[in-house]
Amino acid sequence: MALNLHSLRPAKGATHKRKRVGRGNASGHGSYATKGIKGQKSRSGVTNLKRLGLKKMLLSVPKTRGFKSLNPKNQAVNLSDLSRVFENGATVNSATLFAVGLIGNTKVQVKILGKGELKIKDLVFENVLMSESAANAIKANGGKIK
Repeated sequence: MALNLHSLRPAKGATHKRKRVGRGNASGHGSYATKGIKGQKSRSGVTNLKRLGLKKMLLSVPKTRGFKSLNPKNQAVNLSDLSRVFENGATVNSATLFAVGLIGNTKVQVKILGKGELKIKDLVFENVLMSESAANAIKANGGKIK
């Protein structure tokens, strides 16, 4: 026989007919519908969890509540850290902060916070967020924010 699209069939024994239970005695699965006589498992509405004894365990585990954002939080860098690491007139961006080890990832946004004193002058900031107090301290020391 030639192999054509209309002659394709599954391999012998690869498919099975679904067992239709509770469709009358003539079907062979009527009366008790393959569930046996009486007992909890013969009743309707008993879940597999209850049969396996997992329901008590599920109820004993607390639900996880709250909200977890998929967006990462900003990486925080303080002014005191900048004073410790950079020289006068240096450029501060995510690449330079990563190079000196103040942040762990260049793909996540960086925010400069105003904690501590800025003892360096003329810093140039590129593509970083900053708090209002940090921006005021940087401008007071002659820094530029791009």
